[in-house]
Amino acid sequence: MPTKPRTKASAKQNYPREWLGGAYRMMALIRAFEERLAKLYAEGALRGSLHLCIGQEATAVGGCAALKPDDYMTCTYRGHGQSLAKGLSVRAAMAELMGKVTGCCKGRGGSMHLTDVSVGLLGENAIVAAGLPVACGAAFSAKMRKTGQVALTFFGEGATNQGVFHEALNLAAAWELPVVFFCENNVYAEMTPIAKEVKVERMAARAEGNGIPSMQVDGNDVLAAYETTLAAVERARSGAGPTFIEAHTYRLVGHMIGDPEVYRTKAEVEEKRADDPIARFRARLTKDFDFTADAIDALGREALAAVDDAEAFARSSPLPDPSTANDFIYA
Repeated sequence: MPTKPRTKASAKQNYPREWLGGAYRMMALIRAFEERLAKLYAEGALRGSLHLCIGQEATAVGGCAALKPDDYMTCTYRGHGQSLAKGLSVRAAMAELMGKVTGCCKGRGGSMHLTDVSVGLLGENAIVAAGLPVACGAAFSAKMRKTGQVALTFFGEGATNQGVFHEALNLAAAWELPVVFFCENNVYAEMTPIAKEVKVERMAARAEGNGIPSMQVDGNDVLAAYETTLAAVERARSGAGPTFIEAHTYRLVGHMIGDPEVYRTKAEVEEKRADDPIARFRARLTKDFDFTADAIDALGREALAAVDDAEAFARSSPLPDPSTANDFIYA
């Protein structure tokens, strides 16, 4: 992503054209990357479970665009998009998913543990809500060191039922930590509608109970997601403490590869597909920012070329040497 506008910007002139193009390219890159993963999984080139974020690209790009390069970010096992948006190399991500030694975790982490501390990516986490206390720890460190850094943690609405969720929010509030809690409410906690799990209609109400201000946003609108997150990030950076964001979005694929999706109808998914965040942003770029269809298509081709390059790189990379199986293990 190019240099980001640092103030809230709804007007056309306040969004640099390069920034808008970069945001669209990143959304297209995440979609192409995820679709390629599904293809590779079907071929047997990927092992283990695979959780795709197709349909949720706007939250990843909008949220991460509000961060500085040295800010911290944690995310879930559905965090390929956030990892790329935070700056993880496409090559390193693809190689990691294919278990190659050139991956960001040297082929040892796989799909659910992408990590690169050099870009502030403190890791995906396969345990529900486990990224929240990690983000709080990073935020506490930044506060103690007076670096001005902020931590942003992504999680799903189902995570709000975990005990560590409440512990993390309470700690962040009590210590006024520079952390932003970003809840991607995609309606389903794995395979269960969230309405069957909780009585509150807004996950944000759970933050307010801890004394943390909250904001709601259309999670399929990348500019709205960016502006909302930027306000929370700047609040945290100023020393005012944590903010909770509830972004309403929808995943257009199953919880994981092989999910029979018996908990929702095909008609529902097709109805939600009409709100595809990439299609919406494309229309906005054309209508409000004078992008031509050819210019937008070119950005899409650039994204696809990056995925093609990453796949070729990963396929040509070696697997870890079995003799190194005990390396990088800490006791």
